[in-house]
Amino acid sequence: MTRRVPCPPAPGLLEAYAARFDDLLSALAQRRGFREYLVGLLLPRDRNKTLTCLAGTEPVVGAQHASVQRLQFFLSESTWDHEQVNARRVELLLADPATTPHPGGVLVIDDSGDRKDGKATAHIGRQWLGRLGKTDNGIVTVTTCWADENLYYPLHAVPYSPAHHFPKGKSDPDFRTKLQIAAALARTAKAAGVTFRAVAADCAYGDQDGLRRDLAAAGLPFVMALKPSHGTWAYGKDAYTPVHAARALTWTDPEHPGDWTAIERTFRDGHTETWWAADARLGWWGPDGNVRLVVATTDPATLPAQATWYLATDLPRPGGPREADSPEPAADLHEVVRIYGIRHWIEQSYKQVKDELGWADFQVRSDTAIRRHQTLVTCTFSFCWDTWFARPPNPEPLPPVPSDVTPAVLAERGTERTPPAPSGQLAQGDPRRPGLARPLDHPPTLLASLDQRTATTRTPSPDQRRRRRQTP
Repeated sequence: MTRRVPCPPAPGLLEAYAARFDDLLSALAQRRGFREYLVGLLLPRDRNKTLTCLAGTEPVVGAQHASVQRLQFFLSESTWDHEQVNARRVELLLADPATTPHPGGVLVIDDSGDRKDGKATAHIGRQWLGRLGKTDNGIVTVTTCWADENLYYPLHAVPYSPAHHFPKGKSDPDFRTKLQIAAALARTAKAAGVTFRAVAADCAYGDQDGLRRDLAAAGLPFVMALKPSHGTWAYGKDAYTPVHAARALTWTDPEHPGDWTAIERTFRDGHTETWWAADARLGWWGPDGNVRLVVATTDPATLPAQATWYLATDLPRPGGPREADSPEPAADLHEVVRIYGIRHWIEQSYKQVKDELGWADFQVRSDTAIRRHQTLVTCTFSFCWDTWFARPPNPEPLPPVPSDVTPAVLAERGTERTPPAPSGQLAQGDPRRPGLARPLDHPPTLLASLDQRTATTRTPSPDQRRRRRQTP
């Protein structure tokens, strides 16, 4: 068997992380492309992280540069399997004691939409884009994320294809709704060995009876939000929306709470708030039914719209008739509120993968290339956690950048040497601070600190190293 040609290493700790995927990348070009892509995603840029940006060339005019074409081939035409790479990434997260899931965590289901122009791109269509808050032309990806109070990371992602992409529309055998994709991703997470207390989702998923049935059939407990207007059939004056059910509960004041129970919530910055929660009745939903309706709010008297949750869960009530036969431990009101409160960390995850790592910055059209880009972004995100936990408690500060050094502008063919990272882009000291998941607060510091000897701005490609031109 032919011995493998060594791959030019990535900077510092990134090389150790990337090497764990080498057996899934058969060719030297694939292993090199994997490293270059991750470095490009990590480094700070002043424009969208398209292929020209990742390769460090000019927009548009630099698209034909060899380094850009190499990344284009790696993303669109090469033979590596993005599902195998993602499975390896998840395996590494599960095997690391610092990131391994535990039964107290939550599996969060959500979807993320981003605007894209044109009609020829896979999965594109006019649909609701949550990030924009309107219907527009774009791509929506259904995702799962594991999270607890101190940690979160993406697990799996599948783009949703609108019906017009299929010959028979919604009746086509290959068409899948977002709800079907979400249920399949939850089962995939369970099959991969990810442990969690329950599945959490917002009202876009919680309002759907079919999804709740699919999760229950798969043995996956859930805590999902409902719209305040979520209606149900009722007799006479019986409650027929969650709001009606909440208003039917007794409440006088905090000293005489009636049906409500005080819940103390602790937030990332350390401050606490007192919320109130109660089991309510809505149609066939009740404290001891197959599905419970839990209402949580800051003010039971007024039920403010921005601070009131209406939650559907199949977790049994402590002391209720379902507790003995349930395969899942009973959940009191505090536990139900805790589970749904963790759901909001997926919004933080979206901010980081989109604003810092270029989740939606791709300019490719094929399904394969889009999924590969998303897989590489999640690999970069997981590397940040890997580096975060690998750092010593008191890392030595980076050597100061001399004031007389002016960062050179990187031309298409490179400069005489790799220039130092601009000091103005480096965070001072250790960027960590108390709270949830801060590894992406200062990505320039994270990557530049990988190699204490050299502050790297990007990984020079082999052809660039060969073609370095000496300047007088």
